[in-house]
Amino acid sequence: MKKIITFLLFLFYASLICTQTVQNDSVVVRFTCFDQLHNETVQNVTATLKIGDKIFYKKASQKGVITIKWLKNSQVNGSFNHPLFETTQKNYELKSNLDTIEFIVSLRPIKVVDLKTITVKPLGTPYTVYGSTVLNVADFEIIENGSLVLLAYKKQLKNGSEILLYNGQEVINSFQVPEVAEELIHDFRGNAHIVCKDHIYGLQINENKIGIATLDKAYFYAYIAPIVDSLKTKLLFSNFSKDYPAFNYFSFDQKDSAYAKILHIEDTFMMELYRSEYKWMDVRTKLWARQRELESGIDAEVIIGANYFTQSIYYKELYAPLFHKNDTIYIFDYYKDKLYTFDLNGNAIDSIPIYHHYQPKSTGWKKNLIQDQKTGTIYAHFELDGYSYIGKINLLTGIIENKVKLAYKYVDKIAVYNNEVYFIYRPFESLQNKYLYKQVMI
Repeated sequence: MKKIITFLLFLFYASLICTQTVQNDSVVVRFTCFDQLHNETVQNVTATLKIGDKIFYKKASQKGVITIKWLKNSQVNGSFNHPLFETTQKNYELKSNLDTIEFIVSLRPIKVVDLKTITVKPLGTPYTVYGSTVLNVADFEIIENGSLVLLAYKKQLKNGSEILLYNGQEVINSFQVPEVAEELIHDFRGNAHIVCKDHIYGLQINENKIGIATLDKAYFYAYIAPIVDSLKTKLLFSNFSKDYPAFNYFSFDQKDSAYAKILHIEDTFMMELYRSEYKWMDVRTKLWARQRELESGIDAEVIIGANYFTQSIYYKELYAPLFHKNDTIYIFDYYKDKLYTFDLNGNAIDSIPIYHHYQPKSTGWKKNLIQDQKTGTIYAHFELDGYSYIGKINLLTGIIENKVKLAYKYVDKIAVYNNEVYFIYRPFESLQNKYLYKQVMI
């Protein structure tokens, strides 16, 4: 019995000695987490501390402090994580004669982009695309990548204008127009052109760079403007003249230089009035027209009509636009009340009746069809009481669907891109410059 008691006492004293030894060899380690940028403690830092084969997971206190107790002369591999800071990883040596070792953990903030305030508006509310206290927007064209070419001026367009290349966030390039600008137009490839008094300037846009080329005005309207669209190797064009109430649509195959007539457009009633003008002319004018007929080969009735009837209030230019969507060509012949469809080779597929151009005084029909350059959808433009309405045309039925009313009265130039309507507007009796707006189609 005495031997057992002696053995137990030995174990008790041995454990006391070991405990005392461990206490003498251990140290308290304090990691304080600091924001490197603002020099203040960081809360909610999660630490992974690896010592030998053991791993400890700790979380910083409200003062940014992480505490652990371990043996001296050890090495701690610490990894400190926080959602707003970069992860910091480092090895720490626990060598000190003191009972507590202090380490500072410097945390670097993650780079944060300070976004501008985003205003969320109700559906149907216009957004300002471009507005300036210095410049007015006179015209615009949407190019292939969705960027905008803006024709802008300070006081009056005739006193000088600028071309701005705008990506929706900032103006990335600009230059002064060398002449008095009138408007912006685009050709069959979608390239923007500046129409000036004496010349037309073609714009070549490559990323952030703008190239400019001078074109003869007569050449442009004679050889480029008649081309309506292009299909792989084919060009679609017309012989439209604003002074004649009939024209044809053609296709030209660039492979074999073959021409093909697609459709003849004619306002028969207008043509009858046009030609009958010859009957009421005096003898001297008729003789002049006959002489011109001998020189040019153009019918004398057409010469009289072009020079006199086109100046009357009864003459209206023809409007029968052609559009290309996917693998189909659409022609709106408003003088036969038909929407014709053709394949890419110009072969007739079908025709359906259309009536949305009837009673323009009550419907507000504006003789203006607009194609979404992104989706290919075709819209009709109406205006009533100063408000513009954009209605989607169902190409299978010819019926107008989902008319959208623009929020502002008397807007200028309307275009549609990616189901959004773009327009220029300045509030009535306001000092605000002309801004470019857009409104989502709903």
